[in-house]
Amino acid sequence: MSRLNNSIEKRRYPRFLMDLPLEYRLIDIFRAHGALVVNASEAGLLIKSVENIPIGANLDILVLFPKEFELVNFEVLAEVVWNNTYLKESWKGYQCGLNFTSIKEQDRWKLRQLLRGRFNLDGIWYNL
Repeated sequence: MSRLNNSIEKRRYPRFLMDLPLEYRLIDIFRAHGALVVNASEAGLLIKSVENIPIGANLDILVLFPKEFELVNFEVLAEVVWNNTYLKESWKGYQCGLNFTSIKEQDRWKLRQLLRGRFNLDGIWYNL
């Protein structure tokens, strides 16, 4: 697992680079969308999406990750606090900054374990 920045951290919660799939739904809308987690902290996520998610949107998010030989997840409610167009080669999408608005204690525990590298995620973390 790699910290996003080796310099002095100004954030309350450090961010860790990762590459994990997630599913999100706008609150009160049944249709699910997929995206990728770029980095995470105990307070929020940076995601990449093909959809332009509006600032202020409230999302129900399910982040998937492997734990030994099974796929597990944690669920959070989050708000989009910023978004930018993201262009890379021939791909156009969006990056969005999300702040958690609600997380159950058992899911917070899973997130903390994930960030501390306590789950075997070989091949998931970026090495800087």
